[in-house]
Amino acid sequence: MSNAAPEIPKNVMPTWVMPAVKLGAFAFDAMLAALSFLAAFYVREGDPILAPGTWFWSAEFAPYSGILMFAVPARLVMLVYQRAYRFDGAFSYSAEAIRFMKAATVSSLLTVAWAFLFRGGFAYREFSYSRSIFIADFFISLLLIGGFHFAIRRVQAGLRERGINLIPTMIVGTSNEAVQTVRELTDRKYLGYKVIGLVATDDDDSALAGIDSVMDIPIVGHVNELNEYIVRYRIQEVIITDDSFSGDRLFEAMMKLGRQQRVEFRFAPNLFNVLPQKTSVDQIGVLPMVRLFREPLTDVQRFAKRLSDIILALVAGILTLPIWLVAAILVRIDSKGPLIYRQERVGMDGRVFLCLKFRSMRIDADETMHREAYRKNIVGDAEANAGDETLPVYGKVKDDPRITRVGKFLRRTSIDELPQLLNVLRGEMSIVGPRPPIPYEVEEYDIWHRKRLDMKPGITGLWQVSGRNRLTFDEMVKIDLYYIENWSLLLDAKIILLTIPAVFRGDGAR
Repeated sequence: MSNAAPEIPKNVMPTWVMPAVKLGAFAFDAMLAALSFLAAFYVREGDPILAPGTWFWSAEFAPYSGILMFAVPARLVMLVYQRAYRFDGAFSYSAEAIRFMKAATVSSLLTVAWAFLFRGGFAYREFSYSRSIFIADFFISLLLIGGFHFAIRRVQAGLRERGINLIPTMIVGTSNEAVQTVRELTDRKYLGYKVIGLVATDDDDSALAGIDSVMDIPIVGHVNELNEYIVRYRIQEVIITDDSFSGDRLFEAMMKLGRQQRVEFRFAPNLFNVLPQKTSVDQIGVLPMVRLFREPLTDVQRFAKRLSDIILALVAGILTLPIWLVAAILVRIDSKGPLIYRQERVGMDGRVFLCLKFRSMRIDADETMHREAYRKNIVGDAEANAGDETLPVYGKVKDDPRITRVGKFLRRTSIDELPQLLNVLRGEMSIVGPRPPIPYEVEEYDIWHRKRLDMKPGITGLWQVSGRNRLTFDEMVKIDLYYIENWSLLLDAKIILLTIPAVFRGDGAR
């Protein structure tokens, strides 16, 4: 193997730059969307948009003002849905053109439908809208917004050619597929990838000799230390080209990374026989790549679930705000320590995040008791039952001395979980989903148990309304898998409705 240490990327932009670029592009798109509709009206009608000498709409444009208020958000929503603001990773101009065509078409159809439903409001219910304005708006917006984003991509490609805005990437494997992948990413910097190094999957040094001399990319070590290399060299993408890299080893690497390291994993196309179901196929240059760990939902389902999560979290947060205030006061009065307890939990695909809860334990609480209780629960030990035969309680510590007096009330009413609404807004959790496990619980999982991590964890879920702690661990996992395979908005709605009586019954205390 090579003894040369890989160079840590120096031209990595500050973390605030990309969010600022996305926000700026979004704001400029809003302006262009409004401008395109106004231009379409002016070109078609030739009438002024504003009344002379004022900042009010002219009499001619007034019926269209309500349409403008819908057209701009509709255009922006569709751009977000088509991932027009995803500026990291590879891109192609043809794919960009298709993306903007879809966004413009759907948003224009929605605007036309709104126009005929809205009819200009009560004052203009008899008004007849010009169809040619909507047609002109479609083409003008496609030209302006599409041209603006193509200009962004052109600037981005130029920066990448200079070594700026490249994604630090590591290749797993040293086969011909690895060489081909390295060559493609190195020769075409505009794709946005910088190969930092390769990791070997065997100990045969002779198999590694050609890569250093041909591509001048160092071999950093063995795949057993993959997670260490990812952290050390700030890797953001890992491309796996060796079919000997098992799914178990990949999962373990992700678990060890923790919540601070956001990494995308891709498989080379010769590994289709070992792929999980959650994949999406895209292209990097001429190389087809399979992106791993996609949600087990279609794009439409994922959008619908995420949108419902945001709406429900905002509404629930506003309605329960007085409860937040009372709970905060009670926690502060009852015992010393922070109001909010931040605990590492395992989210979708093994990604670790900080789960927020009102603190219900003493600050010096030891997790050893709960760790042992849950180990027994996972392996099916009879001692895992903290209750009795008539009213079993699994996954809990019997008469847990760590819980405060207020904590018992917060847990019984599930008020302690209200701060998880913030996790939902941050995209780490969902309103409905499997229970988020603690990392030391996942360490005890069998392979089939890990399938419950295929979807974002939820504040409530089918397990919570189907018996909660009265169910064994295996029964809980089976219920979670049923939910994942049969997800729908209707199922989420039913679970939310069933959660309300479960809270009043005090199921959270069991």
